[in-house]
Amino acid sequence: MPKSDNQKLKLLYIRDYLERNSDEAHPVGAQELITMLANHGIDCERKAVYSDIKALQDFGIDILNRRGKNGGYYIGSRNFELPELKLLIDAVQSSRFLTEKKSRELIGKLLRECNRHDERLMHRDVVIDRRVKSMNETIYYNVDAIQDAISRGVQITFRYFDWAIDGSRRYRDKEYMASPYGLCQDNENCYLLAHSPRYGVTHYRVDRMTNILLTDEKRVPCPELTGPRLVEHANQLFQMYSGENVGVKLRFHRSLTNVVFDRFGHDVMLIPDGEDHFTFVVEVAVSPIFLSWVIGFGEKAKIVYPPHVVDACRALAQTAIDQHSD
Repeated sequence: MPKSDNQKLKLLYIRDYLERNSDEAHPVGAQELITMLANHGIDCERKAVYSDIKALQDFGIDILNRRGKNGGYYIGSRNFELPELKLLIDAVQSSRFLTEKKSRELIGKLLRECNRHDERLMHRDVVIDRRVKSMNETIYYNVDAIQDAISRGVQITFRYFDWAIDGSRRYRDKEYMASPYGLCQDNENCYLLAHSPRYGVTHYRVDRMTNILLTDEKRVPCPELTGPRLVEHANQLFQMYSGENVGVKLRFHRSLTNVVFDRFGHDVMLIPDGEDHFTFVVEVAVSPIFLSWVIGFGEKAKIVYPPHVVDACRALAQTAIDQHSD
């Protein structure tokens, strides 16, 4: 590259170097900038560096100067403060509807927003739990397609699948058609709230949708999913669970396979128990909310072990019966 072209890039090199290498605890001196520019084939004197820093400050970049011994220049404010980046990274780490691959890509982009000193510290805290991550790599594009359909006010078609007991996909025979109205999250999963010609107001797990196509047909009017009522419907539809963790063995009907994978992830081992049931052991939050969740499946689900959790479930069920006996 001709020397003149390198000179044109000088301001960009200085800005990039300060953003990646400086903070209040690690200021960058003029000589360090001169050495960096020399590595890019740019000859620069100290006076020119001062002039370039002034030009970047005039442009609006918050470059501060710490004077004295071990002083130098550093970026004062960034697009994201460190606590904000940690919050965003935590959200990506815990998001169930993002795959492990997409989570790592997004976290990598977020880490590039901080300097290399903070990036090294942040890397230590990046732990992605594969057990609860979606296995559908297309979910990122599913969300984009759904948002596009919502903004255009058109219906979509898609395929929908269930999880089999061996963890493989089982596609439902028919192609689905729906009028999309909103996306929401519950228990770290992403759901589409929509109007279906067959089911009326309903919802679909976005990571179990494939082959999403926008149609030319306008969305079916649905007052229940319009304006503030969309949020009200989402709040009524979903619940959250919490409590103290205990290892619990459960026995479920095969028709609840999707429920088990959705809640506990795909690393849970399902052991066939007869033709219509399976058992599994998980560490769960044992609380009245969890016990009510199990009871809600009726004869299709029961707790096998440990005895004190079985007793707690029976007691809760009996309390409910007594409460409604009159």
